[in-house]
Amino acid sequence: AAQRDAGMKRDVAVGDGRDQVRGELAKQRGANEQLARDVAELQRRQKDIAQGVDERMRKIEPQKVALDGKEFLVEADEKRLFDEAMAIVRAGDFPGAASALQNFLRRYPQSGYGDSARFWLGNAHYGKRELKEAITMFRTFIANAPEHARVPEAMLAIANSQAESKDTKSARATLGELLRKYPQSEAAQAGKERLAVLK
Repeated sequence: AAQRDAGMKRDVAVGDGRDQVRGELAKQRGANEQLARDVAELQRRQKDIAQGVDERMRKIEPQKVALDGKEFLVEADEKRLFDEAMAIVRAGDFPGAASALQNFLRRYPQSGYGDSARFWLGNAHYGKRELKEAITMFRTFIANAPEHARVPEAMLAIANSQAESKDTKSARATLGELLRKYPQSEAAQAGKERLAVLK
């Protein structure tokens, strides 16, 4: 009987030891799962922070844009202001467009958008019936960008401004120059028609 009691005590002790080991293993598993969750959460946060930094850097780093056949770098604010000015041009608000484009050129005088801004500023002056200012701005545009694709359009606009200012002689001379320099352009075709009706 004593031997049986001793055996039972040993079995109970072994059983208690196994339960204790199982409990310790369960605790360890739980701790490991918590660590895995913590690591996953830290990795997610780190990724979010990295994306946030990337987004902020994109806002301040120069970005490459293409306009009128040219590629150049611009600041985010520079692009935003130019895009806003062009939206005003497209809306047909010539006083607003003239103001926005003048402000843009004052703020970014060396911008890659400069040539286009001058061209559209000339158009805004023309739309406001400020013919002298339109002629001046179109001439500035041509002087700064003699190879620009819109030069024939600018020359036609100068001729139209001259004709509307009753300076027919200058308008005819400008149209003649347009036809000589850019005979294949759409502006030259319109210039031929304009020349035919100028007296």
